[in-house]
Amino acid sequence: MDFVVGLPKTLGKFDSIWVVVDKLTKSAHFILVRIYYNAEKLAKVYVKEIDELGTQLNFSTSLHPQTDGHSERTIQVLEDMLRTCVIDFGGHWDKFLPLCEFSYNNSYHSNIDMTPFEALYGRVCRSLIGWFEAGDVKPLGVYLVKDAQDKVRSIQAKLIAA
Repeated sequence: MDFVVGLPKTLGKFDSIWVVVDKLTKSAHFILVRIYYNAEKLAKVYVKEIDELGTQLNFSTSLHPQTDGHSERTIQVLEDMLRTCVIDFGGHWDKFLPLCEFSYNNSYHSNIDMTPFEALYGRVCRSLIGWFEAGDVKPLGVYLVKDAQDKVRSIQAKLIAA
């Protein structure tokens, strides 16, 4: 978990992004926040956005990394995407943050040998509209669970090897 601060203020008055990265799947969630949010407000945002997912906090800053450095790499990629949004869309970068999140989570990560979406949901997401393309085999029931377990084992083995 980390923050991107000092962004141009949007029409919705947002100027910061809370970045949360899942250590297993490397999937990231980008949450709009304001720099002046106090601890109580951030706690409410946390409960609303994160607690339901059952995640644990692991604080990190770029100067004192307490994690594996993945949050910092995620933020570098996010900042590159946001530069494009700010240049192209001005004060409306917040409207495109979900597309940045989708793009990040749908990009290949060599350390898990798949995309975060595939690691998280067990299948490749080819578009924003649907998970499956025509003709794709859709695993059901026991096969869906087995496929998910196989992916988790594969990711864990790759992370241990790294």
